[in-house]
Amino acid sequence: MQGLFFEQDTGVRYFIRLLVVLIGFWTAWRAGKAAADGWSDYSRVIVYTLLLALVMRFLHHALFDGPMLSAFYYVIDVVLLLIVATAGYRYRRTNQMVNNYYWLYDRTSAFSWKKKN
Repeated sequence: MQGLFFEQDTGVRYFIRLLVVLIGFWTAWRAGKAAADGWSDYSRVIVYTLLLALVMRFLHHALFDGPMLSAFYYVIDVVLLLIVATAGYRYRRTNQMVNNYYWLYDRTSAFSWKKKN
């Protein structure tokens, strides 16, 4: 069974790698959004991201025979996933603050708000 699907590096293998990365980023976005939906603080986003990075390491190991316990790749996964999770958290929190407290806050960008004058 070894090498049944990926005897060589083909377009299918690169497509599946891209699909795994996109699923990881989407999951990180949703984890950040979930933390904001529960009105949790930012530390929960960090915990979710650390756990998600472990899952991504496992997927890369299981599907592509990558290193499972590599601190270098784990840190890279954490940094990239944390960027996406933070964006999801800030985007949702901005919508919450602007929509729920419209008399107090104005939107300044997709990721921030300011107090009304």
